[in-house]
Amino acid sequence: MFQTFDSSSDSSKTAERVADLRAALRQRGLHAYLVPRADEHQGEYVPPSSERLAWLTGFTGSAGFAVIGLERAALFVDGRYTVQARSQVDTTIFEILQIPANSLKDWATSALSDGQTIGFDPWLATLTQVEQLRTDLGKRQIRVKEVTGNLVDRIWGRSRPSPPAAPVRIQPLEYAGESAADKIKRLQQQLRNDRHDAAILTQPDSICWLLNIRGGDVAHNPVVLAFAILHARTKPDLFIDPAKLDAEVRRHIKSVANIRAPAELGPLLDSLKEAGRCIRLSPNNTAWWFARRIGTRQFARAPDPIVLPKAIKNTTEIAGSRAAHLRDGVAMTRFLSWLDSAAATRAGIDEITAVQQLENYRAETGALKEISFDTISGSGPNGAIVHYRVNRATNRMLTSGELFLIDSGAQYQDGTTDITRTVAIGKPSNEMRQRFTRVLKGHIAIATARFPKGTRGVDLDSHARWALWQAGLDYDHGTGHGVGSYLSVHEGPQSISRLGTVPLEPGMILSNEPGYYKEGEYGIRIENLVLVSDPSIPDGGERSMLGFETLTLAPIDRRLVDKSLLTTAERQWLDAYHARVRSELEPHLDASTAVWLAAACKPL
Repeated sequence: MFQTFDSSSDSSKTAERVADLRAALRQRGLHAYLVPRADEHQGEYVPPSSERLAWLTGFTGSAGFAVIGLERAALFVDGRYTVQARSQVDTTIFEILQIPANSLKDWATSALSDGQTIGFDPWLATLTQVEQLRTDLGKRQIRVKEVTGNLVDRIWGRSRPSPPAAPVRIQPLEYAGESAADKIKRLQQQLRNDRHDAAILTQPDSICWLLNIRGGDVAHNPVVLAFAILHARTKPDLFIDPAKLDAEVRRHIKSVANIRAPAELGPLLDSLKEAGRCIRLSPNNTAWWFARRIGTRQFARAPDPIVLPKAIKNTTEIAGSRAAHLRDGVAMTRFLSWLDSAAATRAGIDEITAVQQLENYRAETGALKEISFDTISGSGPNGAIVHYRVNRATNRMLTSGELFLIDSGAQYQDGTTDITRTVAIGKPSNEMRQRFTRVLKGHIAIATARFPKGTRGVDLDSHARWALWQAGLDYDHGTGHGVGSYLSVHEGPQSISRLGTVPLEPGMILSNEPGYYKEGEYGIRIENLVLVSDPSIPDGGERSMLGFETLTLAPIDRRLVDKSLLTTAERQWLDAYHARVRSELEPHLDASTAVWLAAACKPL
């Protein structure tokens, strides 16, 4: 199994650890300290050695940060994690504050006095974060000070896990679709056009995409933890632990880049600075350490040059994604058929059993490299926890009259998948059906959207929420995130959300996943991955429009659909989608599963 079910959350020692941290603050003359859920690469996913926030607070979500003062402490999370945080964290020690309604500025203003100091690790905060914090708190004369040596690591001591050292693998051209040499050449031209001499690369998936390599340093994400400098006129420099490289991989990398030890990073930056080079860094994704080392006069603020090219998949990557989704759809359909049969016979399925069975079906494809994240398997009230992770302590039976939400994905060498289905166990209530159908209407609105070039995710996000808004309902997460090509399941810069300000372009892959969550009762989410299609002029139209091709292939539970709430066009979309699902998957299924699929895909 790629997923385990032991609880990684433990707040039993929070009081002791916070007390030790406060003692360290007093020794250094600090009045508060920031503990983000981040590592040196500023990625969403971090290795166990960087799970400082979870170790200190017990909170295991993938986003958030804590601030520990001498008397007060707070944990900041977004709407996806408020329920989870309250269940995992000792609320006698930490206030749970939801962002963006609450901010660190507001907390510091109330918890600290003029002239006091907040400390931070320069490797774990971005340039943007530090500058914004200094601007916000400077008016109160509250200092924001970098602290050498992470204070949590000092307390964690020898029990802290070792940094990961998974072997690096080559991503062959048959899956990458473009050689590393060609990628480097066109990105170097971009740097020259922008009059930048070099770009600092800190995001692992950017480096993996550029060099056509993959790794295993972070759970479920085939990435390599490393840094790189892309030069405008000479070979890139890759700063990596040499123990990760075998002879074949070393030859592959050396053909296009210089391999350097991590300790050489600082001195090389110093030499670029001394030579007067203009060094590009992304202020939102690069640690403050780099900005301080280079100096504000030597760097240019600009996005990571790889992020956008990586997001726009080439024809090989698109073909690979289609193949991966067909394969994954077969596994998912086998699972849904098994689930229906087991539920009908009252076989006593629990959340863990469901996760294990789904992973087994994916493994039987013979192509599964990993799952793309810990499966969210939420029965009844657990489904209302947006990023719920089942463990042996929270495991629930799937019970008649409840909803079951399962959000899962796979890493195949030709593509990454992410799919959510909400399933009725027994007879659903009218409220469940009505709210499911409103979520479905939002899903269809995104799937069928046509939009001109330049349209951003923020322009589409409200389409997914409209039917819910009419009933006074909503959800506290984005509608869609970007997805990598055998890389991170969450990929920027594209998104469909209130923060989605990057124009959508053909070749981008995103999720389409509106939802609804009734705390303490049930959760609903319907998620497919979609590909931004090439522009075309609709029949009778005058201008070219972009649209979406749905990649995911699996039935949506018809038992949860209230047909009276759907328009004719919406019913036609669902019937056409189910007809396509049946047509593409049926040839790959055994007879009994094919019979189940035919019933599941019947027209409304």
